[in-house]
Formats: sequence, structure tokens, C-alpha cells
Amino acid sequence: MKTYSRGAHTKCHHRFHIVYITKYRYKVLRGALQQRVREIVAQVAEEFGVRIVSGVVSSDHVHIFVSIPPHVRESDLVKVMKGRSSRKVQQEFPEFRKRYWGWGRMGRSLKY
Repeated sequence: MKTYSRGAHTKCHHRFHIVYITKYRYKVLRGALQQRVREIVAQVAEEFGVRIVSGVVSSDHVHIFVSIPPHVRESDLVKVMKGRSSRKVQQEFPEFRKRYWGWGRMGRSLKY
């Protein structure tokens, strides 16, 4: 059964499957780096009021299935998630600087 988000005058069910990858799909998201990316993604989701339904940080990509409120644009969420995770990872793990972060992303809206 669907769970709907409710606003003052709205009822919605916005679910998105978001995937973003490392540059050339290098398998570098392991250990401390993998945990840090997971923390950053959760932090950004909390700031936007987004609920992560499920997600996984694999060695070369990040999969997130999220429930987004109607006032949040998917592109803004992905832009901040990728930008902040890239910036913080490059600051905290200088060996990954600019070499392993790609520009691609994929998002898909699930409609019922």
C-alpha cells in the first residue's frame, strides 16, 4: 500500500531512484571513504526533508531510492548531494582529488 505525503492542500507520492558513479567507474568507494559518502548523503537528505527509502554505496556507484516532498526538485537534491560529497571527500581524502569523481547522474521518477 502506498504511503502518501500530506501538505496543507496536497497529497503526493514522489519516489525517485537516483544513481551516480565515480569517474570511469573506478572502484574506490571502500572503507572509510564509503562510510563518509554514506554520512554525507544522509546529511543532505535530512536537510532537504527527504526520506531515504533504501540505498547502498557500492564500490563504484551510489544508489538511492528516496521519497521527496513536492517542494524539493530532484535536480537540486542531486546537485547538492554530488557537490557536497565531492568537495568533502576531496578535502578529507586528498589522494582522491579530482581523479575519481565523475559528472554523470541518472534519475528516474516512479509513477504508479
